[in-house]
This record gives sequence, structure tokens and C-alpha cells, in this order.
Amino acid sequence: MEESEKSEKEDEKSEKVVWSWGAGTEGQLGTKSVQDEVFPQLLHQPSLPSISSLACGGAHVIALTSAGKVLSWGRGNSGQLGHGEVLSNALFPKAVTSLDGYFITHVAAGWSHSGFVSDTGCVFTCGDGTFGQLGHGDYASQCSPVKLSCFVDQRAVQVACGMRHSLVLLKDCIGNQVYGFGSGKHGQLGVSNDKVKSVNVPRVVSGFEGVEIFGIAANGDHSAAVSVDGQVYTWGRGFKGFEDAHVPHCLSSSLKFIKVALGWNHALAMSGIYW
Repeated sequence: MEESEKSEKEDEKSEKVVWSWGAGTEGQLGTKSVQDEVFPQLLHQPSLPSISSLACGGAHVIALTSAGKVLSWGRGNSGQLGHGEVLSNALFPKAVTSLDGYFITHVAAGWSHSGFVSDTGCVFTCGDGTFGQLGHGDYASQCSPVKLSCFVDQRAVQVACGMRHSLVLLKDCIGNQVYGFGSGKHGQLGVSNDKVKSVNVPRVVSGFEGVEIFGIAANGDHSAAVSVDGQVYTWGRGFKGFEDAHVPHCLSSSLKFIKVALGWNHALAMSGIYW
């Protein structure tokens, strides 16, 4: 095989494509229709850039490209797509152009809000802000991503969005810290005060003194984190008769975990070696 042909084959194998399935009534499948799909559907869009990661929200999707750009589609009634004054649904991937001046490294999608982190450690949020989940010191919604101004001389590395709350993982000279903001009705903010119903500015999550966190997750009304030594911590809504946890609790396990993910009322953790 000639080198040019071999290179073309390798490019085809390395190309990342997007498939979607499930409910499509808000355009969240990105297939240019509002039909539900029971089988995975390939997003046929010739101009779609190479996607490096995806985040699924209540009925919208945030996609991050390998070039640090952001695309979004699905329900946009609260500004969660970040398309500016256009609050209509998007039936196919559209660029979040207000972030074009930044190289985005991490994205998250909540029920009706979204979060973004740049390579310089800045955090941006948009969408529904009625519970303070955007972290801007008010309860206003935003139709375009707005940078959080509260983190001075600190570098964010991850953001996670739940139904009505958000988490941010910061890395600074004193180590890693987790901050929470938004609804705290079920303890999902982890701020140790069960009377806190909501906060509109980031507050430090309690209980991580001496613990180095490298991964966070949020969904529904609960939160989770994983530490560098493989421990998983959870807090928030208890469900099914269990009490809510207002501070992080370390799960008892002999396994070492490398990642945690949350659904609406369930959780998954991956054990093994972090490469």
C-alpha cells in the first residue's frame, strides 16, 4: 500500500463521529428532526468538526471539539445553548461563537444550564440561573456564556452541572478545592449547613481538607468526587428513604477508583489504573 493511501486509511480510523438516540422532541439528538430514535443515529453533518467530548443535559447537548471550540444543540429556552438572544431550540449542532476567543478544555450540561472551562482556568456559565447555579452573584439567567469573576489567582480544571446546582474543581498553590453553588436544598452543595437552600456565588465544599480531588460529577440533586488516592465521595439527595447528606461521605471500598459518573438517581464508578 502506498504511503498516501495508508495515511488516508489511518485518518478515517482516527476520525471521531457522533451517534445519538432516545427522545428527540427538543432537537437534542442533533439529527435535524424532532423524532425519537430507538437505535443510534449518525449525525450526518459534513462540516461537523472532530468532537473530543460530549455533555448531555436535560434536553440539550454541549460538544467540545479537538480544537477547543464548542457546539450545542437541543432545547434552548433558558439560554443553555449559549447562542445569544436566540432562545429557540437547535435541531443540529451550532457553534457557541461567544467563546471563539478561548480554547475550551472542559464542558458540562445540567438540566437547563451549561458550564465551560478554558485552558487558562476561566469558568463560564449560561442558561437558567433562578437558583444561583450560574454563580454570578444573582439569580438571573444568561443566554451567552459569562465568565465567573470570583476566582482570582485560581485555576479551574473542571466544571459539573446538576439539575439546579454546579460544581467547580480548582487547582491552586495550596492544592485542589471543590466549590459549589446553586440549589442546596438536598445538601448537594456540600457546604455543611443543612439550612442553606441556595447560594449564588461559589462556596467551598466541606470535608476535603487534606484530600486531593481530581474529578467531580453532578446530576439531579446529588454530587460526587474522586480523589487521587482512588476514594469516591458522595453527597446530596438520598432517595428511597435515605437521608440527604450535606457534606461529602467517603464510600467504603477496598477498590481504587479513577472516575465517577452520576445519573438522575444513580451513580457509577470506574476502578482500575489511571493512565
